[in-house]
Amino acid sequence: MIEEGDRVMVCLSGGKDSYTLLDTLLHLQRRAPVRFGLVALNLDQGQPGFPKDVLPRYLAALGVEHELVYQDTYSVVKAKTPAGKTTCALCSRLRRGALYAHARRLGATKIALGHHRDDILETLFMNLFFGARLKAMPPKLQSDDGSNVVIRPLAYVPEADIVRYAQAARFPIIPCDLCGSQANLQREVVGRMLAEWEREHPGRLNNILRALTRVTPSHLLDRDLYDFAGLGTAPPEGDRAFDPEDLPAREFLAGLEEL
Repeated sequence: MIEEGDRVMVCLSGGKDSYTLLDTLLHLQRRAPVRFGLVALNLDQGQPGFPKDVLPRYLAALGVEHELVYQDTYSVVKAKTPAGKTTCALCSRLRRGALYAHARRLGATKIALGHHRDDILETLFMNLFFGARLKAMPPKLQSDDGSNVVIRPLAYVPEADIVRYAQAARFPIIPCDLCGSQANLQREVVGRMLAEWEREHPGRLNNILRALTRVTPSHLLDRDLYDFAGLGTAPPEGDRAFDPEDLPAREFLAGLEEL
């Protein structure tokens, strides 16, 4: 994910996730077997009341190279989003485009985002429920134009762990006045559903995440991933996909051989 000589641009919003991301990468930078640089970037999107002094003071105290860039996407999002509709999609596109441009300007070889396990699973179910697609967010992604590589170092970290870490570290959290102020977002509804699953069945979310690493295209319906039309005759042993796993070792049967 991070290689020798990388220059990693850490996208810092002022929320718990991005603070935790930066803190994690600073610890990693001191201990990792590879050398890499960090530059923190905050995109001031023109939200009313955004505290412009919090992040510069925090980053200066850490001694981290940083830039704070102003780009008024807030007004655009508010003007273009119909009343009652979510601002997230347009805000995300505008922010992503700006971050890509600044990464190139700063000579960054990687762009680090603070998405965690729960973000990835929420995205999976958002795409499933509302977009009819099996698609989540990968830990590492190359942009469509090939000019940027996005990494998500917190991809396997539960949000609850980040909440506890941020509280212990006492990060100066800056609330989001766009998505953070909208009630009943579809993503929030999906998030509550996942949280309820985890309460009722501890470990379920980790199982879902593991499932994303163990895909069997031949047992889905996507003809671009698997050549169903080119299938020949069935193997001699037949379709064993739904058979129980083979019994382990002969030791299990050793006691029966004497009967």
